[in-house]
Amino acid sequence: MSSEYMLIAVILFAGAVVAVPIASRLGLGSVLGYLLAGIVLSPVLRWAGTDVIGLQHFAEFGVVMMLFLIGLEMSPKSLWEMRSRIFVLGGLQVTATTVLVAGLAMLMGQPWTVSLAIGMALALSSTAIVNQTLNEKGLLRCDGGQASFSVLLFQDIAVIPMLVFIPLLAIPELRDAVAPAAAGDHQAAGHIGLNLSLVDGLQGWQVALVSFATIMTVVAGGHFLTDPIFRFVSRTRLRELFVSTALMLVLAIDLLMTMVGLSPALGAFLAGVVMARSDYRHEIESDISPFKGIFLGVFFITVGAGINFTLLSDNIGMVLGLTFGLILLKMMVLFVLAYMFKIRGVDKWLFTLATAQAGEFGFVLLSFTVANAVVPGDIADLVLLVVALSMLFTPLLFILYDRVIARRYSNLQERKADEIDSSAKIIIAGHGRFGGIVNRALSAAGFATTVVDYSSEQLEMLRGFGLRAYFGDATRPDLLHAAGIEDAKVLVIAIDGKDSITNLARYVCKHYPDLHVVARAYDRMHVYDLWSIGCRDIIRETYDSSIRAGRSAFEALGFTRDQSTRMMQEFEEMDRSLMLDLADLYDSNVPISENEPFKARSRDMKEEWEHELKGRMGVNRPDDANRGD
Repeated sequence: MSSEYMLIAVILFAGAVVAVPIASRLGLGSVLGYLLAGIVLSPVLRWAGTDVIGLQHFAEFGVVMMLFLIGLEMSPKSLWEMRSRIFVLGGLQVTATTVLVAGLAMLMGQPWTVSLAIGMALALSSTAIVNQTLNEKGLLRCDGGQASFSVLLFQDIAVIPMLVFIPLLAIPELRDAVAPAAAGDHQAAGHIGLNLSLVDGLQGWQVALVSFATIMTVVAGGHFLTDPIFRFVSRTRLRELFVSTALMLVLAIDLLMTMVGLSPALGAFLAGVVMARSDYRHEIESDISPFKGIFLGVFFITVGAGINFTLLSDNIGMVLGLTFGLILLKMMVLFVLAYMFKIRGVDKWLFTLATAQAGEFGFVLLSFTVANAVVPGDIADLVLLVVALSMLFTPLLFILYDRVIARRYSNLQERKADEIDSSAKIIIAGHGRFGGIVNRALSAAGFATTVVDYSSEQLEMLRGFGLRAYFGDATRPDLLHAAGIEDAKVLVIAIDGKDSITNLARYVCKHYPDLHVVARAYDRMHVYDLWSIGCRDIIRETYDSSIRAGRSAFEALGFTRDQSTRMMQEFEEMDRSLMLDLADLYDSNVPISENEPFKARSRDMKEEWEHELKGRMGVNRPDDANRGD
């Protein structure tokens, strides 16, 4: 590797190492950190003679790997269930945006062919930025996130017919000007490049047939060959070979789809969906994920570095106006579609803001329009600036969603709690996977309960099954009063959020000391927090299931059910007594790592605990359990 390439690599990684942690700490997200790093590094990269656009095309491989990994997390069944949103919702978004953008371009004096090409390029959104941000924020599985993903997936599919259609819009005068320049560049290169296309010179129906055969090859190969290939490679017990095979697989799909003029991102996604049932799915995912992050980071940096600041400064008013106009136009289209497809509440705004930008495939299409004499180069340069700036502003739209819109909806919910008319002596705060089981058990035994939950979706589901529940924030004293806490006998705290549970338990233990409180604890340290504020009936949410898992492990080692049960009972009794011993040394105001008396007592008890527990659990181990000693 030459020193120039090493210098470029050092510059890119140094920029990411500095910018991304700062942006993340400020709550701006990693994507905006990469983009800002690219802007700052732009002069340095140009000084180093870096081909930013060429590097960008190489880094787009990260988009391919991202869609491959998304496909691995899905299944053909889930994809089929999303078909209406993918093709109808996505199709309407692309069509409406293309028509509106093209119409506005024509009003600005552009020919209809140029306007239509620009409309298609700007109708696409950024798969890389949106999916990366939705994943980081845990929003990909919500209704707004799923709708955004459906639109992005259709856009990746729509790139294929767009690439076929754009050459038909060529302007004869522009083609005559482009052809000599292209020929001169080709002669200057001094050689004819390797042509790997499988569709050059074919008629339309032949191209369609080859494309269909290629997709079927990817699907069939992913289904029948993945497990045998990785089974063969895994026998070598060389992890680096497994990683190389996984990368080779994605690269091969990328190459094959490119050779027939299809979207490599789409092909990788389909291959991921097909391989979702593979026995090696999790291993493939863990091997490719780090490389995806590296390539995506470089791609975002090149987007920031690729901004033409000279052209921007000369036309800053027009470019910013076009950028914000594009974002507002796409938001309008998305908002209407959200209403049509019944995407409600905060999900409506997530969907509206998430895909309101132009995307990386816009770079591809605009370069393609210039090469095919459809859009003049000076106009394409301005539109490329709009694409880049809209991508740069996207993380800011997510910040607007997080800090303004999501909070506003949360505040609206607080003001609309239900009126509680129940006189039950048992109050259950939270009806999720924990509180729901408690409520079902008590109701089955004939006890009346007052259920309060802060999730409107959860309560609508409960009411659909005929269960009585009230909407509201159980941590509010006025709502507890309305629920009849003064006369209640039992309060079960099963709400989400470690701090919310602790604060509610603290308030109730202080103001209603005679009320029996059953509190859900997240982990061992949370038990100590709740104990320190006076709560004495504390249930670790995964503790009982862990005890059962330990019993199953003993049975798998050859112990009988009675032996396994007794051994875990001994463990449970010892564990509870140790927690009580340490609880008096716990101080919620001192971090556990700085609580020296607590740490010292834990160390002293460890050897005593292990020795005594072995004696209390003492059972002659089966022969199978002795193997490997």
